[in-house]
Amino acid sequence: MHFIYIIYSSKADKYYTGESNNVPARLELHNSHKFLKAFTKAASDWEIKLIFRCETKKDAVYLERYIKRMKSRKFIEKIIDRPEILEEILSTW
Repeated sequence: MHFIYIIYSSKADKYYTGESNNVPARLELHNSHKFLKAFTKAASDWEIKLIFRCETKKDAVYLERYIKRMKSRKFIEKIIDRPEILEEILSTW
């Protein structure tokens, strides 16, 4: 089982999208700056805004890349409000 997640930092006023099989552990890594050259090193107040379960890692990676390719804060906020959009995206893939 894999998950796509969206986290938000109020300090940086940014969203980050990722995939993992253990979202709470991954959030801890983001907040403790274990990824030294990562986008998330800009803040340490990341909080989970969305966790979406995927059947396979392949599906989770596809959704992560899809969201990142959109390069749109509005799209991310729309997904947070309506997670069923992710199901629709997967059904057309």
